[in-house]
Amino acid sequence: MTETGMFGAHGTGDTSGYGGLVKSAASTGSSERPYGGYFDGLVDDLERAYPEFSASIERVVVDRGELTLHVKREKLVEISLVLRDALKFEMCMGVSGIHYPDNIGRELVAVYPLLSMTNNRRIRLEVSVSDADAHIPSLVEVWAGNNWHERETFDMFGIIFDGHPGLTRILMPDDWQGHPQRKDYALGGIAVEYKGATIPAPSERRSYS
Repeated sequence: MTETGMFGAHGTGDTSGYGGLVKSAASTGSSERPYGGYFDGLVDDLERAYPEFSASIERVVVDRGELTLHVKREKLVEISLVLRDALKFEMCMGVSGIHYPDNIGRELVAVYPLLSMTNNRRIRLEVSVSDADAHIPSLVEVWAGNNWHERETFDMFGIIFDGHPGLTRILMPDDWQGHPQRKDYALGGIAVEYKGATIPAPSERRSYS
């Protein structure tokens, strides 16, 4: 299965080259063994250290030289503790949000890149939740550096990190409506004055329909 184009633009005279882009659609199933590199040994070590591995992992995906574990949200804290303590993934590099509005029931995704400085290895965790129940356990108690990253993902995507010590907006004002990096966020802007001239909001400058 392939996908064509990018940004949803069709028939616009696009000269960026994105209109002619053809790429393979991501697989929704698990990758097959052998994964290659250190990935097989890492997954074996995790299965031994965490007997509930099979019941906690939705799928294991190896793509473009990266290993991703798709984790059930109720098991996220447990498996994170095992990865930190038993497999020496001392660092979580933060958490990023993704919004797939067409993926019904799994519209919001949190992505956690992990680094083992001891073993010089990397792994990624992903957790998917529905827009109607956008709750994911906080990992601040596991990796304290996630504090601000979880606040940013909440601010931009509306994912609620249960157990966070102070889940408030970090980039937008406290009274801001909506979450600006979601794909259903209305295109718009705030009028800006520049040297006496008024610049209209982006939605008033050009038609994107």
